[in-house]
Amino acid sequence: MAAPKSNVEEIRNRVILGEYGVRNVHTTDFPGNYRGYDDTWDQKKFEENFRVDIIEMDESTGTLEFDMVGIDAAIANAFRRILLAEVPTMAVEKVFIYNNTSIVQDEILAHRLGLIPVKADPRLFEYRSAGDEEGTEIDTIQFQLNIKCSRNPRATKDSTDPSELYLNHMVYTKHMKWIPIGNQADLFSEADICPVHDDILIAKLRPGQELDIVMHCVKGIGQDHAKFSPVATASYRLLPEISLMQAVEGDLAEKLKHCFSKGVIEIENVNGRKFAKVVNSRLDTCSREVLRYEELKNKVKLARVRDHFIFSVESTGILPPDVLVSEAIKVLMAKCRRFLDELDSSQVD
Repeated sequence: MAAPKSNVEEIRNRVILGEYGVRNVHTTDFPGNYRGYDDTWDQKKFEENFRVDIIEMDESTGTLEFDMVGIDAAIANAFRRILLAEVPTMAVEKVFIYNNTSIVQDEILAHRLGLIPVKADPRLFEYRSAGDEEGTEIDTIQFQLNIKCSRNPRATKDSTDPSELYLNHMVYTKHMKWIPIGNQADLFSEADICPVHDDILIAKLRPGQELDIVMHCVKGIGQDHAKFSPVATASYRLLPEISLMQAVEGDLAEKLKHCFSKGVIEIENVNGRKFAKVVNSRLDTCSREVLRYEELKNKVKLARVRDHFIFSVESTGILPPDVLVSEAIKVLMAKCRRFLDELDSSQVD
């Protein structure tokens, strides 16, 4: 016996959050799965349904929120993984320590320097060849860190504040100086190539201690090392959907409101009576708190839209988040082209 059409639509398009589990989690959009539904992939149909909506972008914090609608979870996850691990950036790879009399060991210091995000457009550089120790202007950025701590002759006699007693006792990324290689000085300015933040603490020194270091930054991807990852976070979630199966009023409406995140449920006054109303289900965190109450759990239906993904991308500051998304799309397109080329070559063979 065939399932009712309404039930099939729900299984195909919604993930249901129940009291003791989550239903309809598996993808079912393949041919022949349901009688009367032609789920064969069609490019024209895909182009009609697929869309990307920019919800919010903050350049000052490097964050971007956008919706990707009309795709399968496998594609959304591939896109997320590319953002994390396959969009290239520039990062410190070689650290030449000529003098380090601080209490920070050379290995720890080199590791800290490697994790500093470097503001440099990786699209303007090439990958360094294997075994190349020196590097050239097309594949290497060079920084120098040369600083020595000394006593402040103007400090008061009774002072105990290190900031007043010592000079250069805190080593920050602002002390890293870019040393152009070849013709880089003609192509870039100091604003183009520098650490993303000036106030990242590298080490603490005391009088007589010094650092003399040269760093080589190269192009790489997060798949090789996390320091090359261009994003602090890249995640997605399905769009929540909250449906009221019955009218909820009075004290129950107030209780229902407090079961969800702020802004999801609001109280509407109708002829002097208070009714609960779903205002913005997007803000819901899907905690399922409402299902704890016997008097409410049958009045609300919690679901998520299967093909509606809410992406959140936070850049490390190397590139703006919208540029990172564009670069991730290019990487995904290149992977698809390579796969199609492999299919063509195998058919010829």
